[in-house]
Amino acid sequence: MASAATITSKDADKVLSKLRSEVATLNQISGNEKSGFIDLVSRYLSGDAQEIEWSKIRTPTDKVVVPYDALAPVPEGTAETRKLLDKLVVLKLNGGLGTTMGCTGPKSVIEVRDGLTFLDLIVIQIEKLNAKYGCNVPLLLMNSFNTHDDTEKIVEKYTNSSIQILTFNQSQYPRIVTPDFSPLPCQGNTGKDAWYPPGHGDVFPSLKNSGKLDALLSQGKEYVFVANSDNLGAVVDLKILNHLIRNKNEYCMEVTPKTLADVKGGTLISYEGKVQLLEIAQVPQQHVNEFKSIEKFKIFNTNNLWINLRAIDRLVKGDALKMEIIPNPKEVNGVQVLQLETAAGAAIKFFDNAIGVNVPRSRFLPVKATSDLLLVQSDLYTLHDGFVIRNPRRTNPANPTIELGPEFKKVANFLSRFKSIPSIIELDSLKVTGDVWFGAGVILKGKVTITAKSGSKLEIPDRAVIINKEINSPKDI
Repeated sequence: MASAATITSKDADKVLSKLRSEVATLNQISGNEKSGFIDLVSRYLSGDAQEIEWSKIRTPTDKVVVPYDALAPVPEGTAETRKLLDKLVVLKLNGGLGTTMGCTGPKSVIEVRDGLTFLDLIVIQIEKLNAKYGCNVPLLLMNSFNTHDDTEKIVEKYTNSSIQILTFNQSQYPRIVTPDFSPLPCQGNTGKDAWYPPGHGDVFPSLKNSGKLDALLSQGKEYVFVANSDNLGAVVDLKILNHLIRNKNEYCMEVTPKTLADVKGGTLISYEGKVQLLEIAQVPQQHVNEFKSIEKFKIFNTNNLWINLRAIDRLVKGDALKMEIIPNPKEVNGVQVLQLETAAGAAIKFFDNAIGVNVPRSRFLPVKATSDLLLVQSDLYTLHDGFVIRNPRRTNPANPTIELGPEFKKVANFLSRFKSIPSIIELDSLKVTGDVWFGAGVILKGKVTITAKSGSKLEIPDRAVIINKEINSPKDI
């Protein structure tokens, strides 16, 4: 595959010129999308990726990454709180499909608990907030062309909701055929798979290009809280909002202490006097193990971001948000293609007075796979006013580690294999392999491994209590 490194500057000009004329013929996308795409490819070809000088990395101080407990208490009184909240907008990144969990359509409509979807829970949370304080926090959903049509239909069910729900689409860029760098839609592929959404770093230009940014500013909104729609811990936090408004921080990234499960997550560093996100892809090969160590890099990015709307407006207008480019090679119908993406967290270095806040782990509860769904559907959590709250009876601060075999990967298969979700309050780890089925009222404690022999079905009976056991056949139960 042709990479930026193998294309000379003379070739790059030729490639770009050809790409420009081909992209001009694509009438499915807007002028803004065309110029955004060309700009991204041009930056990629110029190889402007900044090499991190390892020796210049510094651990951020508590001024740069503020401990959550150091945040000032929220002002007393409903009127004060309402004033804070009336400056806020909540934006959920809703461009992802639930394909990894075997679902079609937006991931945000997977049922999480008690028959409620991610989106239901988000709407309930904001309704309760607005009702409690008499404020008007709107909900924005950034869709991709993959999720737009379905989301528009789904949002209709909230017509009678008291909250304002606004949707907009992120950019749609053509996949690039390698090695000749021509757009896939120009090669006869006119289907959806000829296009891609260029990562959540695109939230800034898309907010502006959609007209939503100007509309929000005209309503007196000042901050947007951006989070993944599948992170059940990403709820509005008044202490963080209050801190940012008081200290005029234009950008805040929520980070949380790393565990061994998060070693690949991006981390915040101080670099040449600025706070910056360091991703594993930027780390020189010889330092990757050091990056993964939880001794040196103790925190990671939750992708819960708080950003000043005027600052977004200023930086987008000034074309100043040149985030690191993430090249993502793929194969579409046997054709090698390249997607160039950016991440919203990487924008931190362009904002004034940017900080991190080291938040409790409870603010990071993503559901990426059915093993996460098992956690949030179990007795480890309860549901209150749309908030998923951890059961205080669990004394271990860490969640159990859960590994489920491929038989459980799709949501429908996962649900059919449990008559009811087992009790896991005292579970440390669970590993399930093979054709395993769970009865009702099962209790799992300590370290549990359940393996069905190849070709045989293993049923865990109703009300079985399994403590620190390895189970390979019914007689082991």
